[in-house]
Amino acid sequence: MANHLASMPALAFALAVAASAQDDPHAACSGVGWVPREVLERPVARRSGTGNAHELVTTSSADAQAFYDQGLNYLHGYVWIEAARSFRHALRLDADLAMAWVGLSRVYSGLDDAARAREALLEAKALAPRASARERLRVELRARQLEAMDDVWNPTKHLEYKQAIDSALAAHPSDAELWLVRGNAEEPTAAGRGQRGTAASVDFYGRALELVPDHAAAHHYLVHTYETIGRIDDALAHGEAFARHAPSIPHAHHMWGHDLRRVGRIDEAIAAFQRTDELEKAYYLAEQVPAELDWHHVHNLDLLATALQHQGLMGRAEATMREAVALVPPIDRVEFDQKMLPAFLLGRQRADEALAAARNLTQGRWGATRAVAQALSGHAYLVQGRRPEARAALQAAERELGRVPAAAVGIGVARAQVQPWIDALRGELLLRDRAFPEARRVLLGVAKALREAPGPDAWIQAIFRLEAIARWAREAEAWDLADLIARQMLEHDPAYGGSHLALALVAEQRSDVPAASRALAAAERCWSRADPDLPELALVRARKARIAADAEP
Repeated sequence: MANHLASMPALAFALAVAASAQDDPHAACSGVGWVPREVLERPVARRSGTGNAHELVTTSSADAQAFYDQGLNYLHGYVWIEAARSFRHALRLDADLAMAWVGLSRVYSGLDDAARAREALLEAKALAPRASARERLRVELRARQLEAMDDVWNPTKHLEYKQAIDSALAAHPSDAELWLVRGNAEEPTAAGRGQRGTAASVDFYGRALELVPDHAAAHHYLVHTYETIGRIDDALAHGEAFARHAPSIPHAHHMWGHDLRRVGRIDEAIAAFQRTDELEKAYYLAEQVPAELDWHHVHNLDLLATALQHQGLMGRAEATMREAVALVPPIDRVEFDQKMLPAFLLGRQRADEALAAARNLTQGRWGATRAVAQALSGHAYLVQGRRPEARAALQAAERELGRVPAAAVGIGVARAQVQPWIDALRGELLLRDRAFPEARRVLLGVAKALREAPGPDAWIQAIFRLEAIARWAREAEAWDLADLIARQMLEHDPAYGGSHLALALVAEQRSDVPAASRALAAAERCWSRADPDLPELALVRARKARIAADAEP
């Protein structure tokens, strides 16, 4: 066994060691990390374009200060590996730099390595007597945060952590980094790191921007925050600023792409995701870092693929998805995102291939993936006319759902994110059983959950899931439901050709020729850059031609 593990790739080895915890609902916040120590401790060079964060620390070495700031910028950009390397290099230059250990502790939390996060804090505490009073306070705040994270759903400890930061801010109101820490703390748990900001976070990040105009990290956290609270125009503005002030950070371009999609600027979003991909691949090549060690890579490929799918560029979309699912997922979120391939294949009416892809995911490490994979297998069985197998898949999905945590920390997958996928299979079965009232209730509930789900992945996936529901409704001749879902599609995303096509098909069934004509024309405009052989575009043009022929005297 030892020889076998020694021959495995770095990430596969880490996953094998952690496999026994695959059903532990707390695995996301008490794991052992997934990046080998050797990678995190490699020497690193000075880099430009990583952001403009600067925090004065106690050191006599200008180079140590510079590498500390570089680590801080990478930390704010979620580039965990390079943040760790930069903080480590700062410590090589000044072994007494307590704040570099605080930075490393935060990196290890980002890598889901709770044990090493605590070890780094102990190193910081040992060096704290040689640091400034402000830095000693930061060490203590990190200790308070880890204590709250150890009991992450305890609201009292979370509140005590926030109150401790407030006291620190009273003493140091001009500390921009401290305002960022306070904004992070306003998330649902003390583990917040800028991705789940609330309305209350806005003021804290705004104070950092007042102190440091165009602070890249403040812009970054405001993008996430405004997305979460539904202020997409504000998110877009801060996304552009983040990309401008941190052009070497892949996540900066990716974040801008998030919201370019939301305002219908899909081609620009594709360009942003492609820029992210180029930066990541150039980095993997130059630094000899396996792509599978970077959690962000598959996430970006996911959004790139679905943006291409949105535009009807199905060949490129599928190739991108297959590239993503070929990588070993380091965390539950990345593995969960691999559902995009079987869902895509189902939408392309390729049930056999979808079933094969879904069955592969039923062997995933995490319950969330296995549950969704069973549900997608059930949809494929229904296309194949295998209703008993579909019902068995539904039962298997429900069993797996019980292994998904009710709540998750950070970007982990919680039960509420999985439930709509299972309910969708239940709803399609009800449609095929002609149980229309119950099917309508279930599927409208699914539609509501899909549209309300936060996050950039969920937003674009919702339109494709709604499209599938509309198709099932038409096939079952449940036209009222088909109409309701088509209208929700248009409300959710008027820039998607499928939204207009779904409306056109309902209007055509109701002999509303003017409405069908308008919707078909809009669909054709939305797919103006689609693959020439896109079946949906061929259908649009055929229906337009038929309407024109019927109108001739």
